[in-house]
Amino acid sequence: MPGPLDSIRVIDLTSMISGPLATMMLGDQGAEVIKVEAPGGGDHTRAAANRRGGMSASFLHNNRSKRSAVLDLKAEAGRAALLKLAATADVFVQNFRPGVAERIGVGEDAIRAVAPSIVYVSISGFGEEGPYRDKPVYDPLVQGVSGLASVQAGSDEARPRLVRTILPDKLSGIVAAQAITAALLARARTGEGQHVRLSMLDAVVAFLWASDMGSQTFVGDSLPQQAAASFADLIYDTADTPISVAVQSDREWRSLARAVDHPEWLDDSRFRGVEDRQRNIDARLELTQSALRGRSAAEWLERLAAADVPCAPVLTRNATLDDPQVRANGIVVEFDHPMAGRVRAARPAARFSGTPAAIGAPAPAYGADTEAVLREAGLGETDIEDLRRGGAFGPEREAGT
Repeated sequence: MPGPLDSIRVIDLTSMISGPLATMMLGDQGAEVIKVEAPGGGDHTRAAANRRGGMSASFLHNNRSKRSAVLDLKAEAGRAALLKLAATADVFVQNFRPGVAERIGVGEDAIRAVAPSIVYVSISGFGEEGPYRDKPVYDPLVQGVSGLASVQAGSDEARPRLVRTILPDKLSGIVAAQAITAALLARARTGEGQHVRLSMLDAVVAFLWASDMGSQTFVGDSLPQQAAASFADLIYDTADTPISVAVQSDREWRSLARAVDHPEWLDDSRFRGVEDRQRNIDARLELTQSALRGRSAAEWLERLAAADVPCAPVLTRNATLDDPQVRANGIVVEFDHPMAGRVRAARPAARFSGTPAAIGAPAPAYGADTEAVLREAGLGETDIEDLRRGGAFGPEREAGT
């Protein structure tokens, strides 16, 4: 059964993480995604570390459910070939620095001239205006400017800390995928395409506002310095391995106090209500930690779960693979890649009852589909040979090799 985006064709000029993750999600949901790569090696993540069979893990995890075509957009013939592909597409996605797409002849006007109702998507680091627009951007820079590194530190007085995963890159990819499907829905209703612009900075600041910018919410009453809610994580040591315990409501607090054999906490004025417990969060967490050191993780998880206290084990990456809930959800799947061999991946997170998403073709070899996608766009063998002679596929490169 086809996925929810079946019959949608996407031309993907993106590289690295944010754009490729967005288009991979569309591909998993049934869209046909044609990844257009430059001569000389293509997407930079193809050359990343942790490789097998000539394929990097990073490229595999952000480029499945796609086909690869190599076109030299610096050559007139390469741009002509791209326009042929764009004329057959519903979505065009690029993450060049602002202004680059226009300079090389693949900006919105050029693409819309051959595909008037296309959804044209531009993903940038800092945005298309302002003093940072032309800066090269990587994930840590966005963590710094957005305030995320300060949030991760816990307080404005503490040294900023990076989140130890490329959250801005991946979040931007997810936001882009959602925005693209929204634009496609609007087009289905109106018949008109539009330009979707997204910066990584926009995505992260909007993400933080949902939970971490409370002190900046009320105009005129912003705090001059963000104090830490707590310097303690909700990760607790036990007699062996750590666990996470998180309580919010009065009922959960009462259940925790009784489960750890400290009913006297319920008479402590510092912890009587939600606001009291938040104001005295460090003292509360320190008491909780002191109580949890006395038993093993397994004992505490059983005891706390029986009392309906929110809790879970804290696992290493390898241990996560064997967690019974992860297995019950079928999150991690295995399949054979023609170059990399047997590989693992996380299945598409959202499940559709009528139009299921699924991992499609494995991440493609560099340029493996160049000739095929051009033929599907209506080019004959003579046309393809003319493009090759015109340098469309790069210097001395045979299409499809």
